[in-house]
Amino acid sequence: MNKDVSLHTIVPISILGGDVDAHFFGFNGFARDQEHFAVGIGRDQCDVPLVRVHSECITGDVFGSQRCDCGPQLQEALRTLKEVGGYLIYLRQEGRGIGLYSKFEAYLLQDSGLDTYEANLRLNHLADSRSFDPAVQILRALGVDQCRLLTNNPEKVAQLRAGGIDVIEQVPTGVFLTNHNRNYLQAKAVKSAHSIKL
Repeated sequence: MNKDVSLHTIVPISILGGDVDAHFFGFNGFARDQEHFAVGIGRDQCDVPLVRVHSECITGDVFGSQRCDCGPQLQEALRTLKEVGGYLIYLRQEGRGIGLYSKFEAYLLQDSGLDTYEANLRLNHLADSRSFDPAVQILRALGVDQCRLLTNNPEKVAQLRAGGIDVIEQVPTGVFLTNHNRNYLQAKAVKSAHSIKL
């Protein structure tokens, strides 16, 4: 883990159609192609912030793809943070860390019957290449040593705790089931023990 991550810039930006005032935090110490960032919303309202660690998903977050639940989870997190205060940590690790173009290839394999984990393995990647160490580094740079974590993913909880962040509560996200993402969600529940009830 790179221990030299430090706060670089804080930029106020109104989000959610101008309805929410947020602060975007940039950091020194990440490679240019891995410019992870944080969004702080209503931080003064809480002693122990709610934190959502969200991995980049261009297709879901930006274009509203129905193949996953990333976009709805991101929007849910922003709405929840508006109410209770905390941070969204946005990690630039597209496609569970395999990159955008490899994710496109994995989509084609999924269309032939593989699940997301099997497709990644078929492409000679790990089933899930992500590391949540950057989230630990960001939280430390922000002076956060304990949090409530908004996630269904037990691996996020485990990695943050292993990095020294005291996760005092795991807060589940909603389940955003569509006709197009049932297999995706089922694979997360079965193969990575996500807390998802379909």
